[in-house]
Amino acid sequence: MIDWNVAVQAGTRLVRPGPQISHAEAREVVAELRELSKIAHGHVRDFTGMAIEADPEPATIVDRPGWIRANVDGFRVVLEPLLEQMEARRGPGLLGGGPGGVMVQAVGSRVTGMQVGVILSYMASRVLGQYELFLPPDPSGRAPTGRLTLVAPNIVHVEQDLEVDPHDFRLWVCLHEETHRAQFTGVPWLREYVQDQMTQFLLASDLDPGALMDRLRDAADVLADAVRGGEGNLIDAIQTPEQRVILDRLTAVMTLAEGHGDYVMDAVGPEVVPSVQQIRSRFQGRREGGSRLDKAIRRLLGIDLKMKQYAEGSRFVRRVVTEVGMADFNKIWQSPETLPTLPEIKEPALWIDRVVGPRHLDAPADPGLGPGPAPGTATGTDGAGT
Repeated sequence: MIDWNVAVQAGTRLVRPGPQISHAEAREVVAELRELSKIAHGHVRDFTGMAIEADPEPATIVDRPGWIRANVDGFRVVLEPLLEQMEARRGPGLLGGGPGGVMVQAVGSRVTGMQVGVILSYMASRVLGQYELFLPPDPSGRAPTGRLTLVAPNIVHVEQDLEVDPHDFRLWVCLHEETHRAQFTGVPWLREYVQDQMTQFLLASDLDPGALMDRLRDAADVLADAVRGGEGNLIDAIQTPEQRVILDRLTAVMTLAEGHGDYVMDAVGPEVVPSVQQIRSRFQGRREGGSRLDKAIRRLLGIDLKMKQYAEGSRFVRRVVTEVGMADFNKIWQSPETLPTLPEIKEPALWIDRVVGPRHLDAPADPGLGPGPAPGTATGTDGAGT
């Protein structure tokens, strides 16, 4: 269904080159990012109180083509078994497994691979870092738990564009991404929960040809609306009703994860990132900019929804930590049942009442938590995103 080699070839061919710096400068950036990821890990561990390993591997530093290859590898790990299941459920005909279907699939897989590559080429120039949850099998036979990746050209490009202190900005980004590493290594069940929700979402696809055509027409309408400046996105257009329920759960957990990372990166204190307020202010202004075409693409791909996750998730975490303290906030990681729902993210008192207990609503905040991000701020996918 997807030609992954075509996806890599298209993505790496179309991606824009990064900022022009010397080889010596590039080596210095890579070395500093690796060191700052280790420093950020200690700050995250101390600030959040999460039970995470003391001395993890430093971040893996990649360029834009390297980010594309890594994400295609991750897609293959997650999607190929599911695509095989979906293909087995198809009936005969052009969308099935007969001779005609084989020909259609051979052409269609290359087209889909090209589409994936185009999207990845766009994203590869925007993402600063991510925690890769799904990796190919380790040659030693051990199951990999994940990998923290930073995209050096994008970090350098943004710090130059914003004219901010490079050391502070790089540490600021590392704090966000190390928080994601803490979430998925310090909470044993979280990775499996996210993968299970993704599996359910994909298997809930409606493979009936008539239903597929309806969704394609909806997607075409959304595309036309986005060009005119509308608010629709392709994710909503192609979902089944069952998928919308599952996506609500996925959206809730990822909003929590992104908001938690955003909160930590700002709240560790000015003694760690002295220019954090300047960085946040300028970064937010950059995130809200862009051409009309760029804004339309962001809406279509759901990137604006991700930016909204940063803002809503950050407000949720800030409100809960302020009212009940970090120790009670960390009850959120006890099980899938203690995760917030989307309504609880919008109204944190509902989660506090359900999980912590109403007696804690008037409890004083923990001392020394720092200011946290201002209400309404967000980083977005062209920020310290996953």
